[in-house]
Amino acid sequence: MHIVVCIKQVPDTANVRIDPKTNTLIREGVASIINPFDMYAIEESIRIKEKKGGKVTVLTMGPPQAENALREAISMGADNAILLSDRAFAGSDTWATSYTLAMALKKLGENTPFSLIICGKQASDGDTAQVGPGLAAHLDLPQITYVRKIEELADDYIAAERLLEEGTEIIRAPLPCLLTVVKEINEPRIPSLKGKLAAKKAQITLWKSVDLACEPGNLGLDGSPTKVVKIFTPPPRAGGEIFKGEPAEIVPQLVAKLKDAVIASSA
Repeated sequence: MHIVVCIKQVPDTANVRIDPKTNTLIREGVASIINPFDMYAIEESIRIKEKKGGKVTVLTMGPPQAENALREAISMGADNAILLSDRAFAGSDTWATSYTLAMALKKLGENTPFSLIICGKQASDGDTAQVGPGLAAHLDLPQITYVRKIEELADDYIAAERLLEEGTEIIRAPLPCLLTVVKEINEPRIPSLKGKLAAKKAQITLWKSVDLACEPGNLGLDGSPTKVVKIFTPPPRAGGEIFKGEPAEIVPQLVAKLKDAVIASSA
């Protein structure tokens, strides 16, 4: 069984910076980590490989430094890694990102067909939860989102329990299939020394836009239908007023303040 895990390297939350000209995240030269939800996707793929056999390929799109995220995935137990890195991909929104990943998966599947694609439910820097479903749409694959447990996995189908706002449901789908997973699915392992040594020596495959036969108009900022008009830091809230004293003294003051606010807003 061949499992492909799509991961993303995201800025450390303490080091998020925005390019004021493009309104996109500055990723180069910024301390980064693997998107936390993608760690669960990596772990689940390795657990499946340990039970069913096969191999795990990890795929990411990003600047050259994203290679570090791929090596970390290999240190956990992934077998192969592919980096999509090209200036043409810069500034991609969720649609352009899922398109680019889909083109890479089509190329990958020509030689090594896959049974499962696993993604984290969302990225910590965007929180849209759109890339996984968008990827399934581009590839015309069934998808099961917010997966918390894989109930059954056969050669031609999968049954998975997905998390809902008020409970869970079990969905069965044919393979190949795309899953997005939540943190309840497992606990990511700590890489072993052997894994770290293997990751250090691993050969990372690099693909650029010309390798994927992409339509240039579908890539990067030009291929992104989402346009961010402006990003700004909200102004700090003004300090509130504190009433001190006994309840009998405070209540009339509060009522008077509320009346003044109503009058001011209706004037």
